[in-house]
Amino acid sequence: MKKKVFIFFPDGVGLRNFAFTDFKPIGEKMGFDITYWNNTVFSLKDNLGFNELKIENHQIHPLTPLYSRARKHIELNVSKKKFNDEVYPTYKFPFSNKGIKNIFKTLFIRLLIGFNNSEKGIERIRKKINAFERKNSKYAYCKAQLEENKPDLIFCTTQRATQAISALLAAKDLGIPTVCFVYSWDNVPKAMQVVETDYYCVWSDLMKEQVLQYYPFVNKEQVFVTGTPQFEPHFDKSLGQIREDFFKKYNLDANKKYICFSGDDETTSPLDQYYLEDLANAVRNLNSKGYNLGIIYRKCPVDFTNRYDDVIEANKDIIDVLNPIWKQVGSMWNDVLPAKEDLKMLYNVCEHSEFVTNVCSSTVFDFVAHSKPCIYYNYEQPQLQKGIRDIGQNYKYVHFRSMPSDKAVVFCTDKQDIEGLVKRILDGALTNVEEGLKWFEIVAGKTPTKASENIWKVIDSILK
Repeated sequence: MKKKVFIFFPDGVGLRNFAFTDFKPIGEKMGFDITYWNNTVFSLKDNLGFNELKIENHQIHPLTPLYSRARKHIELNVSKKKFNDEVYPTYKFPFSNKGIKNIFKTLFIRLLIGFNNSEKGIERIRKKINAFERKNSKYAYCKAQLEENKPDLIFCTTQRATQAISALLAAKDLGIPTVCFVYSWDNVPKAMQVVETDYYCVWSDLMKEQVLQYYPFVNKEQVFVTGTPQFEPHFDKSLGQIREDFFKKYNLDANKKYICFSGDDETTSPLDQYYLEDLANAVRNLNSKGYNLGIIYRKCPVDFTNRYDDVIEANKDIIDVLNPIWKQVGSMWNDVLPAKEDLKMLYNVCEHSEFVTNVCSSTVFDFVAHSKPCIYYNYEQPQLQKGIRDIGQNYKYVHFRSMPSDKAVVFCTDKQDIEGLVKRILDGALTNVEEGLKWFEIVAGKTPTKASENIWKVIDSILK
């Protein structure tokens, strides 16, 4: 009899990895009965024809967000003390004191932090959150769904969603094994482990070390290195379009060579539009010297601002906008859901651009998978002033310490250098691809094409 596996989407961030890749057909080929346990507004049945069980109750206990915020701060405080490292406080978001309600919330969270600022305190907070969520109406709702459908295992597609807590507790209380995938390359040191499961699937040996380092309640037998499906589409040649077809579809100039500017969210790079302007100025100068270049601007899918508009309008002869194919279904960052068509677009943007430039994103790995270089901007803009976050602190984060050397990307440390770096890359005199691929292996593991299969093998081993 086939084993029934629930693929649990507490929010939409897992769609790209676990609905739009070959993850499902690989599991079905291995003999699993797959149902998507869907807490999102995106209907997998209507859009993709998948078997799904919708979760209509989205209740969270009112104290859970406050305790979760306190837990994050305490974990970062503990890490700072434990590792004698000042980077951890920089992961904290400032508290809001706008309005009476936020003032009281902030005071309550600060009290929680003050009374629980230790590893034992983290354990107390964890237990409190679990107790709250077991009293939550969603817990009973999800438990009833599980009792009726009787899955053999729950695979949770992200570890960072409070919407997942009550559902996973219901599964654990029914004796159903739970597995969680760590969603992003930077999540573990940033104290973004919201849910607790029986097992964890991680990207690499490095991420396994980090999980064991930061979460002492997790044993090494619980953590499996699988890789991430995130990059699998870059090795799927069927997604490729010939240059002429791709350029025609998006009204690009076939006579130009294009550089991709990959936008960042406003938190990571609040003055990002000025880096696009710097690149446009460099391209304009090079074009005056005989080059024929353009820029593909691909915005960050969760950037809702219009901050780039003036730069794009002033340089519309150079910049072509290719927005990601994502659908906004709400105002929160995780209410923007990817469309399957975006995998093909991104593949071809990588394939038909000369290289990519951005501020510190994992796009470097998308492009090195196509043997294309990446420039990271690492200088501040003159518009920087008090109250605006500088980009320099990004590169001090723990996940950037995984670089095998500073040659894993091309760092631009002065806006006066951008034109020269662009020229050298175009002329074949500068690249980070060889060292970037080493970094890719450190971060994403040794088998980037086999992640989906590896995860199903882990699920199979747990169920045997």
